[in-house]
Amino acid sequence: MPAIRRILVAIRALDAKSLPALLKAAQIARSCGAQIELYHGLDTPVYADLDGLGDLSPRALERDLQQRAVRRLHAIADRLRQHTNKVSVCAEWDYPAYEAIVRRALRIRADLIVASAHAGRHRFPALMRLTDWELIRLSPIPVLLVKNPRPYNRPAVLAAVDPTHTFAKPLQLDKLILQMARKLSHGLRGSLHAVHAYPRVRIDNLPVTALTPALIRTIERDAERSAKVSFDRALRSTRVSRSHRYLIARDPIDAIAEAAQRSRSAVVVMGAISRSGIKRLLIGNTAERVLDELRCDVLIVKPPKFRNRIPRAARGVRLLASMPTDSLGYY
Repeated sequence: MPAIRRILVAIRALDAKSLPALLKAAQIARSCGAQIELYHGLDTPVYADLDGLGDLSPRALERDLQQRAVRRLHAIADRLRQHTNKVSVCAEWDYPAYEAIVRRALRIRADLIVASAHAGRHRFPALMRLTDWELIRLSPIPVLLVKNPRPYNRPAVLAAVDPTHTFAKPLQLDKLILQMARKLSHGLRGSLHAVHAYPRVRIDNLPVTALTPALIRTIERDAERSAKVSFDRALRSTRVSRSHRYLIARDPIDAIAEAAQRSRSAVVVMGAISRSGIKRLLIGNTAERVLDELRCDVLIVKPPKFRNRIPRAARGVRLLASMPTDSLGYY
């Protein structure tokens, strides 16, 4: 895992009174001496026949809106410049938002993307294309989704690993998860924790006559012993104390949520693999689904050689010929 030298902070609302994602990005940047770029993607359509522009052409309107966004970003950045000069800003026309964020992060060679998580629970996210879930699915760069507004204060950082690869995670992903969790906990002077969710042994395929309470306990002990050996092996080179290790025989989503609550974690670091099409709709992604269950922040790490499917070229302005009559009003 390379050092964190450049952080891209996605600013969704330029007029927001509170920006917890920016605050936490600044804390991480100070801990590792990283640069910060504040980024805002302009993705609102511009209508060519919009009345009331006066002497402004659509192209002039684009420039005016972009300059306003840049000025607002500079005003936000001034809060950070009181403590560091390693802050830059960028506002550009591009869409959709999740593609624009990843494109910009790749262009500046960011080592971390920080963004706010979608407020509330995700309803039909595979169809709605919510920005945070699409960042999880598409970004090859680690993504920190901020859910909790409280700043970090010696935070507990929980690494969710799968050393038995029961849930089809690539072999090197656990190593990257642990490296990122250790780096974050060390830089923020917090504590490092780890959780491994292992599946309960299925006994429904055994003859009913052969099942006894003693046999079931033996099977469960053997499964726990095997999972513990793999878990301890994965943590051999780390400094995770025994009291900070959580071996839980539950579904990964429930196990991670339980461990996060027991450890009072401020950040859960976990891996994600990309799925698409009907497989994504039916199976989903653990990282995406656990996002709704956790109250703390979630840092998503991708496996090596993750394939980036986002086009390199920015899409620019969405220029539409005319404004539809049903688009007026507030939403």
